[in-house]
Amino acid sequence: CVEFGGTVTGEHGVGIEKIGTMCVQFTPQERDATRAIAEACARRDPRFRVVATPARGLVAALGEGLAHCRGRFVARMDADDVMHRDRLAAQAAALEGDASLAAVGCHVRLFPRAALADGLRDYERWLRAIRSARDVARERFVECPLPHPTWLLRREVAARLGWRDRGWPEDWDFLLRAHEAGLAFGVVPRRLLAWRDGPSRMWRTHPAYARERFVACKAHFLASGPLRHTRAYLLWGHGETGRALRRALEAEGKRAAAIVEIHPRRVGQTIAGAPVVRPESIPSLPRLPLVASVSGPAARAEIRRFCARLGWRDGVDYWVAA
Repeated sequence: CVEFGGTVTGEHGVGIEKIGTMCVQFTPQERDATRAIAEACARRDPRFRVVATPARGLVAALGEGLAHCRGRFVARMDADDVMHRDRLAAQAAALEGDASLAAVGCHVRLFPRAALADGLRDYERWLRAIRSARDVARERFVECPLPHPTWLLRREVAARLGWRDRGWPEDWDFLLRAHEAGLAFGVVPRRLLAWRDGPSRMWRTHPAYARERFVACKAHFLASGPLRHTRAYLLWGHGETGRALRRALEAEGKRAAAIVEIHPRRVGQTIAGAPVVRPESIPSLPRLPLVASVSGPAARAEIRRFCARLGWRDGVDYWVAA
């Protein structure tokens, strides 16, 4: 765990005392010079302290790092990413300027570009469209709307919520719990972090980041949040995405009262006891929370336009969750 303090001055002249911490795990099988580099920095600069810990996983490392924090803000970053020199000052200025924000993220550029899969390019574009705390709240059930390595948090918020291991992504779990607690996450809409992809990334190798664990996380927080007062809901979409979410919500004790579809082969059927109807039938259905689970920003935008024409409010009457 490398803690850095002192004062950082950004392009706007913002001075920040004791920004936060960065955690690095060291093991006997260490194969690079990370620890030696960190210790050399600490010898040259008294603001740095190096704390070596056993390899007990990311959640444990985050907790260990947080225990050593003394400043007002805690910055997250992965050891193999690259931070823009303006990042900390810009994000600290955002927190200083808006007391309602518990944390802020920023935009990213994934690299190396040559081998970047189409899915990650789509994710990067989706992240760039998230530009405010309102966007984060609206999109929070689609995927995690703020990459974890971009976060700058108020230390008291990090200490109160903490990171936990529930067998699904710890960052999305943290963000969704924060929103359940009424806390807001904002965005500095600039690309201030180069986010490295590669075959050893946790999202490719760790079971907590398997697709079904993302769905389980989403279903849990839909059940404990928007659907907490009802056992029944309306589901829009029953492709691969919608089917997986319906099953995960059933495991949380929630059942679809009706399924909204535009696929002609599905309309008129009954799936898991729920009639499959066209969107035009929604006004005649029982007034229940609607969960839209379709892939692709264009389809999600069309659902939002349709619901707006009904007078339904995003995040109140319906939630987009894929």
